[in-house]
Amino acid sequence: MAKAEFKLPEEFLLKISRLGDKTDEILPRVLEAGGEVVLDKVRENLQAVVGRDTKEASRSTGELVSALGISPAKIDRDGNYNVKVGFAEPRPDGKSNAMIANVLEYGKSGQPPKPFLKPAKSASRAPCIEAMKQALEQEVEKL
Repeated sequence: MAKAEFKLPEEFLLKISRLGDKTDEILPRVLEAGGEVVLDKVRENLQAVVGRDTKEASRSTGELVSALGISPAKIDRDGNYNVKVGFAEPRPDGKSNAMIANVLEYGKSGQPPKPFLKPAKSASRAPCIEAMKQALEQEVEKL
């Protein structure tokens, strides 16, 4: 699946450092706020490409769109917080949602690509950062 990595602005990192011992409580909420923005854009793009420009009538069940979600914020082995936007597995028919999304994103023999992840990453970068800034401001005001 696609991997997106965003570098945080310096002023954002300075505010985070002022939070002290509350950082571990606040950062997951801030990241999840940004993740929701990305999730909405990915869902919007996915719905736009599923069933579009097909030779036969679409057999879409909506299962791929409904499997799309966001993970809770977790710390990886490098000490970085991560929120992942992806697909729940497995499907009832035994196929992988990630495989189906990969075929949509990159195409296959006889099926042209219909990118939805890469455009979502590009389009949601600035709104995601803004949502995280606003969420951080709200969390700082609560202290």
